[in-house]
Amino acid sequence: MHATTSASLTDRYVDAAMRTVPEMQRDDLAAELRASIDDQVEARVEQGESPDDAERAVLSDLGDPDILAAQYTDRPLWLVGPRYYLTWWRLTKLLWAIVPVCAAAGVAIGQALSGADVGEVIGSVVSVALSVIVHIGFWTTLVFFIVERSTRNTDVGLVGRWTPDDLPEPREKGAGLSDLVASLVFLAIAAGAILWDHFIGFVYTPETGWMPFLAPALWPWWVGALFVLMVLEALLAIFVYAKGRWDMRSATINLFLNLIVAGGALWLLSQQQLINPAFFPAVTPADSSETVTGIVQALFGFGIVAIAVWDTVDAFLKARRAG
Repeated sequence: MHATTSASLTDRYVDAAMRTVPEMQRDDLAAELRASIDDQVEARVEQGESPDDAERAVLSDLGDPDILAAQYTDRPLWLVGPRYYLTWWRLTKLLWAIVPVCAAAGVAIGQALSGADVGEVIGSVVSVALSVIVHIGFWTTLVFFIVERSTRNTDVGLVGRWTPDDLPEPREKGAGLSDLVASLVFLAIAAGAILWDHFIGFVYTPETGWMPFLAPALWPWWVGALFVLMVLEALLAIFVYAKGRWDMRSATINLFLNLIVAGGALWLLSQQQLINPAFFPAVTPADSSETVTGIVQALFGFGIVAIAVWDTVDAFLKARRAG
C-alpha cells in the first residue's frame, strides 16, 4: 500500500508537469524530474522522515508543476513581460488617445450626412468608440504577445539598450498629451453640439417645439465643410503632439484653418444665414426680436474673431518659443 501511494503522488506530479512540455523533450525531462524527486525523497528519509512525509514535502517544495514546467522550457508566465511592457503600454495609450476620437468623429459626420436621427448618431458613436478601444487593447497586446513568445530573449529592434541619448527633448507647453486629448475632446464636443442642435434643437417652446439655433439651410454642405475643417484641426493637433512642439509651418496651417472658419462664419452672419432666422422671433417678444438678433449676431461675430485671433497668436508664440 505504501509503495502504491508513493508512486501515485510522484507519477501524478510528473504527469502534470509534462503536460505543457513539448513532446520531443518530454521523456528526457520526465526522467530527469523523477530522478530529482527520488534523490530528494531518499535524502529526507535518511534524515529520519517517513517516505510518505518525505515525498509530500519534496513535492510541496517543488511547487506548482505548471510553474516548474515553464522553468524547464524557459517559457514566460506573463502576457507582456518587462522587456516589452513599456513599449506596449506607451503605444496603447497613444492609440487610445487618438484613434477612438477620430473614429467617433468620422462616424458622427457620416451618420449626420446620411440623415440619421440623433439617437442613431449617438448609438453609433458610442458603439464604435467602445469597439475601437477594445480592438486597440486586444490587437496591440496580441502583437506584443506573439513577438515576445517567438523571439525569446533575442533583440528584434523593438527595444534597444537605453542610453542617455534616448532622453526626449522637453516638450513645449501646449504640445503634450493632455493638450492633444483636450483638443480632440473639444472638437468632438463641438461636433456633438452641432449634431444635437440640428437633430434635437437648442431650445423648446410650446408653440414651435424644439428649435435649432443654427440655420437649417447650413445642412448638409456648410456643416459638412465645417466637419472636414474640424478633422483637419484634429490632424494638426496630432502632428504637433507627434513632433513635440509647434513650429512656423504648423502655426501657419493653423492660421489658414482659422481664417477659413472665421471668414466663412462672418460671411454667413453678414448674409443672415448663420443663425436660424426663426429662432429669436420664437423665443423673444415680437417688438424686441430684431434688436436681440442684431446684438447676438454682433456678439457671435466678435466671439468668432476673438477665438480665431487668440488661437492663431498663441500658436505663433509657441512656435517662436520653440524655435
